[in-house]
Amino acid sequence: MDFQNGTFIYINKPYRMSSFGALAHIRYLVSKRLHVKRVKMGHAGTLDPLATGVLILCTGKATKQIEALQSHTKEYTATLQLGATTPSYDMEHPVDQTYPSSHITRERIEGILPRFVGDIMQEPPLFSACMVAGDRAYELARRGENVRLAAKPVRIDDIELTAFDPEAMQMSIRVVCGKGTYIRSLARDIGEALGSGAYLTALCRTRVGDVRIEDCLTFEEFPAWLDKNIPE
Repeated sequence: MDFQNGTFIYINKPYRMSSFGALAHIRYLVSKRLHVKRVKMGHAGTLDPLATGVLILCTGKATKQIEALQSHTKEYTATLQLGATTPSYDMEHPVDQTYPSSHITRERIEGILPRFVGDIMQEPPLFSACMVAGDRAYELARRGENVRLAAKPVRIDDIELTAFDPEAMQMSIRVVCGKGTYIRSLARDIGEALGSGAYLTALCRTRVGDVRIEDCLTFEEFPAWLDKNIPE
C-alpha cells in the first residue's frame, strides 16, 4: 500500500477513545514503520468517545476525499435506557432527571419510531462540537452556560426496534441515517415522544457507505496488518 500517496484504513474505534486519539495511535504506528516523522492522515467522521465502530482513516492524497466520505449514509446500533436523562444524552455524565416509564410497551415504542423516519429537524446535543458564537458547544456546557442549539435538518432512512426489555426498561435500535445525525439526540427525542426520558448506554457505527464493521481492524489486529502491508 502507498500510504504516502494515499490509501484508506478501516478501524473499529475502541470504547472510551476519541476519534482523534484513534487516528493519532494509527498514524504513529504507520509513521514509525515508514521511518518518517509524520504521515499525513485524517478521519472521515467523528465518533463520540463512548461509541465504537467504523472509523475511516485517509492517508496522503486520499485526505481530499474526506468530505465526500462524510456525506455517505451511515448505520448504527444503539441501546437506550428509558426513564431517565443525562446532560450529554449518554453515559458521559450521570443521570440528572428520572421519569415514569411503566407505561412504555413494545407496541408504544413501535408506534412512535416511524415519526423519526424521513427528513426531520433535530437539535444537536449541547455536549457536542457544534459552534455557538465562536465557541464549541461543549465548552459552553462545561462552563455551566445554559444555551439551546438551533435545530438542524437531518435525514433518517430507517429505524428498527431490535430488542425491548420491560424489566430493565431498555430498548435497542438499528438506525440508517445521513450526515449530521446525532444518535444521542435521537435517543433524547424518543424518550420525550414516549412521555418519559432516555439516554444512550451503547452506540456502535456499523457501516459508513459500503464499509462495514466486519471490514474494520481492531487495534489488536492492526500490527499484523501493518506487517503484511509494510514488511520490515
